[in-house]
Amino acid sequence: MPEMLTLDVDGRSVQVAPGSSVVAAIARATGTAGVVTRESVSGAQRGPLCGMGVCQECRVTIDGVRHRLACQTLCTQGMNIRTAGKAA
Repeated sequence: MPEMLTLDVDGRSVQVAPGSSVVAAIARATGTAGVVTRESVSGAQRGPLCGMGVCQECRVTIDGVRHRLACQTLCTQGMNIRTAGKAA
């Protein structure tokens, strides 16, 4: 089995297999399939919908870069992910 990657999701240390998407890491960190990645302008919780980057609902901040698509981004060692407007 390949070595696991360790990354940070909203202050939680998470281990995922190489090749995992950021959405998978967020789900692993929260322990739920109901992944929340951001909040709409009105404050409604939003999450991945299409899984192919079209809907843009999975936008998160990765290593300080906002609006990255969690469903289309593969995890890397030491990655820092912030969801739903969480502070870094």
